[in-house]
Amino acid sequence: MNTNPSTVAVLGPGGVGGLAAALLARAGHRVVCLAGPDTTQALRTEGLTVRSNRFGDFTVPVKADTQLRDQVDVCLVAVKETALSTALNRVDPRVLGSGLVVPLLNGIDHLPPLRARYRAERVIAATIKVESTKVAPGRIEHTSPFAAIELAVPVAPAARAGLDHLAVLLEGAGFSVSLRRDETAMLWDKLCFLAPMALLTTRYGATVGDVRARCRPELLTLIREITSVARAAGGPVDAARILAMFDQAPAAMKSSMQRDAEAGRPLELDAIGGSVLRAAEAHGVETPTLAQIVTELGADLRGKAAR
Repeated sequence: MNTNPSTVAVLGPGGVGGLAAALLARAGHRVVCLAGPDTTQALRTEGLTVRSNRFGDFTVPVKADTQLRDQVDVCLVAVKETALSTALNRVDPRVLGSGLVVPLLNGIDHLPPLRARYRAERVIAATIKVESTKVAPGRIEHTSPFAAIELAVPVAPAARAGLDHLAVLLEGAGFSVSLRRDETAMLWDKLCFLAPMALLTTRYGATVGDVRARCRPELLTLIREITSVARAAGGPVDAARILAMFDQAPAAMKSSMQRDAEAGRPLELDAIGGSVLRAAEAHGVETPTLAQIVTELGADLRGKAAR
């Protein structure tokens, strides 16, 4: 049992947030999951159940509520970008106080609104690499052999102690954790890998292995366009390294966007593809293949909504 437990709020106990909440609770920390009424009731009644080849199969009790009622040491923000603005109403800045805010979101555009709403120096940029899915409220399937979190070292020295504590907390729960000095490079590193994977697996309804085999020319073009945008935005990302990461990913891996499309849920098309397009326009980088794919996926979404 953890002899020095922390109190952690998890906003959005879905695939990513639910896994984090369960691992932290199993490590002995006090975890409060913040969600809608139905999920809150399910968690209060049945707790969180995880099925994972890496972490094993287990069930842990957690606290659950629709609103943050008390101060916490850390608030992990793990909702989809499509639900972010509404979900943040569950975390009043006055209640959160000096707690760290750690967004485990896709894309690069979520940090400014979070830093405008909460204490800017207490919002720690982070990325997570994991394949984890909520199959029902409180039931999580973790299918990737990895669960890695990167944390950006904050500019404000006063926040560094909190960051070091957070890294220890997450490592103790089972995550692989690394610290990055360059926030911009960290965020673009993930987006340059995630955007091609999410867009192509969703466009073709295919796994990563199928995309590698069937759509390689398009994959190469997309990686080249997106890494060009990243470099223009200040993220020194190498296209060859991103391709190597893609080639090393499990062949059966699916993106969360693809799973959302299969389930008929809203897609993070704007957070992933749209954020790159906005940066491309701001820095004068041509991205015709990316623009075409985002446009086609957007049209497909609008067509399904109209039916």
